[in-house]
Amino acid sequence: MTVQIRNPVPSDLEIAQETQLLPIRDVAESLGVLDEELELHGPYMGKIDSPAVLRRLADKQNGKFITVTAITPTPLGEGKTVTSLGIGQALARLRYRVCNVLREPSKGPTFGIKGGACGGGYSQMLPMEQINLHFTGDIHAVETAQNLCAAAIDASILLGNPLHIDPLSVAWPRCVDVNDRALRDIVIGLGGRANGYPRQAGYCITAASETAAIHSLARDLPDLRGRLGRIVVGFTAEGKAVTAEDLHVAGAMTALLVD
Repeated sequence: MTVQIRNPVPSDLEIAQETQLLPIRDVAESLGVLDEELELHGPYMGKIDSPAVLRRLADKQNGKFITVTAITPTPLGEGKTVTSLGIGQALARLRYRVCNVLREPSKGPTFGIKGGACGGGYSQMLPMEQINLHFTGDIHAVETAQNLCAAAIDASILLGNPLHIDPLSVAWPRCVDVNDRALRDIVIGLGGRANGYPRQAGYCITAASETAAIHSLARDLPDLRGRLGRIVVGFTAEGKAVTAEDLHVAGAMTALLVD
């Protein structure tokens, strides 16, 4: 990737659009990722088959891991992302093989006052527009899985409540990937029996959902399946925990998150 430094510094968008990107295959090759371990999402984005890489490198010495967290950003927005990318660029300049690992941006900051979550200036993740918007679709998959579980809870309560879920104990919110404060605390199930059992509920932003946390922590597919099955969605009147496994929805959630 070539960058032409200009003075005065252009806007973030200008820098992003003027930068000549390397194909993701070349980036992966420079990091030692084999072609068969890379799943392409267009010429400049891709996913790494991390279990395959870890198996191949199992007998290799571990590298260094630097965590950047809990930085209060300046008024202009230089925080964790800009700092992380700057450190990565500095280490690369010193001829270290380095890779930045950052979260997928939520649409919250993208459509909020921040206007994106890919860094800024000459410390950006690129292609910025695609990363800020749909990227590889992971957040959509997380959102669907979270909401599938929520729908199963309310269907179970309406259709005889075989698990004896106390509606007041349900602790599993729906989610949406935009800032929509009107949905934080709502009443659902209004309009008669066909629309479900009326109860208080709410939404969170997708990136803050429990499904997103599980997706991040899972080591592999069996671990993901187990974690999803152990989700506690609510309790009975006697205080017994009701799980996603009890709802028979954990398998479907796993299928939605398999990629």
